[in-house]
Amino acid sequence: MSDSTNESFLQRHSRDVVERLIRQMEEGTGPFVQPWDARMDLGLPMNPTTGKTYKGGNLLHLWALQNAWDVKDNRWMTYKQAAAVGAQVRKGEKASVIEFWDWSPVEEAKKSGDPELIAKAHPKVFFPRVFNATQIDGLPELVLAAPRPELEIHQACEKVIQDSGAKIHHDGGNQAFYRPMTDSIHLPERNTFIHSAGYYCTVLHELAHWSGFPTRLNRPMKGGFGSADYAKEELVAEVSSMLMGERLGIGHDPTQHAAYIQHWIQILRNDPRELFRAAAAAERVVEFLKVPELVHEPLPKVEKERQQVAANQQELEKANTKSRTNANSRVKLREHTMVA
Repeated sequence: MSDSTNESFLQRHSRDVVERLIRQMEEGTGPFVQPWDARMDLGLPMNPTTGKTYKGGNLLHLWALQNAWDVKDNRWMTYKQAAAVGAQVRKGEKASVIEFWDWSPVEEAKKSGDPELIAKAHPKVFFPRVFNATQIDGLPELVLAAPRPELEIHQACEKVIQDSGAKIHHDGGNQAFYRPMTDSIHLPERNTFIHSAGYYCTVLHELAHWSGFPTRLNRPMKGGFGSADYAKEELVAEVSSMLMGERLGIGHDPTQHAAYIQHWIQILRNDPRELFRAAAAAERVVEFLKVPELVHEPLPKVEKERQQVAANQQELEKANTKSRTNANSRVKLREHTMVA
């Protein structure tokens, strides 16, 4: 491990996030090594002021914190965002750091077409501080969405599978795998799965591998079992299937991929940023497969209401001022007439 005095803030943050995840993985807990049932789950970490789920490494980081703190609330927001909805972070509460990357300098450079500008352009990183809803007073109670009907869940899963266009064969015996040479997915017979959710979890995991083909997302897919490259691809697929399982309501069962855990731990210890790269790649998988995103109704902002009240007050004061001005003008006119 490198000397913390020579680390940048980004490196320290990455190392802290990964060390917490590694501890949980070694304990058999954590976001993508512990089975969970979507019907009983809080849901992915989300921001109630925007209604959106956190993404990438931030999602895994906050999910790990929820697990470590054993909190029963998946809502996270900044101090200002809490204040904007009429809530207040309690005095003495400690914030958690997340990452925000601004890629606009890179996009602007690409638009210019200037090779020199493109070569020099770099994204900017910021580190917002967020608080869990359990650290904040004045928020409404967390209301979990009602469980979706099983038929609706199955239809949503089938749509993702069919729309992918992947070649899927139920001829894998007792194994499930993606074969890059033939660009095809091979599964056990469907009736050998105990539950439909287990079948869909398996298909989605293999679809994540399928998405890495050169004509699609073009991820490096080399190396045999036990190699670093193989373990990195498995990590991307596992995080992808976890995200898809949450979005589609089928949960997550990582037990069949437990053999990779020690490889993942070694990879993350060697390079903590690998977690964030894998999480970003998993987000691209989910978007490529067009898995519907979970969107929540954002909390109303009280600042807007106050601004409206202030605006109304200003209009009223203007009207009163105008009325007084008109009255004074009429008085002066009468006085002038009397003098005349």
